[in-house]
Amino acid sequence: MSEGASAYGMIVFLVVLALAFDFMNGFHDAANSIATVVSTRVLRPNYAVAWAAFFNFIAFLFFGLSVATTIGKGVIEPWIVDHQVIFGALVGAIAWNVITWYYGLPSSSSHALIGGLGGAAVAKGGFHALVGSGFLKISLAIVLSPMLGFVLGMTLMTSVAWLFFRTTPRKVDRWFRRFQLLSAGLYSLGHGGNDAQKTMGIIAMLLFSAGMTGPTFTVPLWVVLSCQAAMAFGTLFGGWRIVKTMGMKITKLKPVGGFCAETGGAITLFLATGLGIPVSTTHTITGAIIGVGATHKLSAVRWGVAERIIWGWVLTIPCVAFMSALAWWVANHLL
Repeated sequence: MSEGASAYGMIVFLVVLALAFDFMNGFHDAANSIATVVSTRVLRPNYAVAWAAFFNFIAFLFFGLSVATTIGKGVIEPWIVDHQVIFGALVGAIAWNVITWYYGLPSSSSHALIGGLGGAAVAKGGFHALVGSGFLKISLAIVLSPMLGFVLGMTLMTSVAWLFFRTTPRKVDRWFRRFQLLSAGLYSLGHGGNDAQKTMGIIAMLLFSAGMTGPTFTVPLWVVLSCQAAMAFGTLFGGWRIVKTMGMKITKLKPVGGFCAETGGAITLFLATGLGIPVSTTHTITGAIIGVGATHKLSAVRWGVAERIIWGWVLTIPCVAFMSALAWWVANHLL
């Protein structure tokens, strides 16, 4: 086989691996999109994942590609990118997603990918291979996205309580069962808009480094459609272990609480995607759910479960960076 054919085959393999990560992202993060609507019994799980998958797929019609550009140019320096770096980043991120799915821990696929890129790039070129401003922006988002979700979830829940305090609980429940279909769709739209773009950025980065997309960084339409489809299919298969943690173990939700949590999460994701910031949908919806639960009383939130989730957040980037560095080393010696 010629060197050119071998290089082309490696690119095809890495694109397939990236789409596998995207599928895993949808599978892993299906819980974020459907946990509240399932736990409140507004939709059965099979209908909920279909609803979420549809909005995951059509998200590209509503958002630009600024998040993909951030991933493609704003995390690691373009000169460091090669087949081994992309391979290391994807293997580390996929491995972490499998581990956290198995233990039912809602970690962030987004930060797994960031940690994977950072670990593989540092393994090859040292810390100066990182784009400092990009990592700073993402680090701030790690803190701010769950905080904003928390504040919005709490604010919406408080506002609804004031607006409907004269309405009977049965009537409120009936109305918000309908409203929650809308909020679940909006949240899934935000999830598809932010998360699928991360894989688009990886594939576009790979193609650009190989000189296959011209002199400027662009995201081809086929990459957009394939990434949205992979995420939607992943969501269809769902991750029921994490649904139980997100929708049933953090706090007890009713339809009105599910609506407020999903709406608060959706607003946060829409804002982040518009600004080109790759945030964690897991962080966002968890913060919103905790905010909704805390409006009743602090004891309504199972803080032990929340603490376990937070530890998963803290460990994601360093653990994935380490695994990706190892994967890069293996690839550098074998590929």
